[in-house]
Amino acid sequence: MQILVLIPGILLLPKVCALKCYECIPGPSGSCNATTTDCPFNTQCGSVRTISNMGGSEFKFMGRTCVTPDQCFSGSVNFGFAQVVTNTMCCTSDLCNSQDSPDWSIPSPNGKKCFQCDGNDCTKTLTCNGKEDYCISAAVTVGEETTKIKGCASQMICSNTQTSQISGIIGTKISCCQGDLCNSASITLPAFCSLSHR
Repeated sequence: MQILVLIPGILLLPKVCALKCYECIPGPSGSCNATTTDCPFNTQCGSVRTISNMGGSEFKFMGRTCVTPDQCFSGSVNFGFAQVVTNTMCCTSDLCNSQDSPDWSIPSPNGKKCFQCDGNDCTKTLTCNGKEDYCISAAVTVGEETTKIKGCASQMICSNTQTSQISGIIGTKISCCQGDLCNSASITLPAFCSLSHR
């Protein structure tokens, strides 16, 4: 009898709906036409802006789509030869990502220093920018070859969630530490096997 009473109650409960968000992923031309999409459950609407500077060439990306809560962050990572700045604006109502994420240019130096690598030489120092208050070390494996890279990163890039995402995307072993030149120039590759935060 109790089950019969529960069934109408369940049917009358409001249906849990996923968000409807704008989606605009730029193509090769850099532009796109926004459409709407039904997002998966447990995601939000997001607007992302990324600026990367590699070898003096600047690349910009702006897009809108469904994002998971851990993709809602602002941060930067700087290896000297390349710097990436990401700013994501997230919201939790239908079609709320109609605006571009605020512009966030390459930040100014902040006085903190970390080691950086130039080929196999990881004794050079790099001045960190903006909110980059951590030093980062990574071992990137491409085919049979492993390359060390070191530099500066913001706290959000060094969070466990973000380092896991970065590792999964580019196949790196990442380690972060806090303090000037804490990513020692003498560290060896096997030390990168786990994430560490000091």
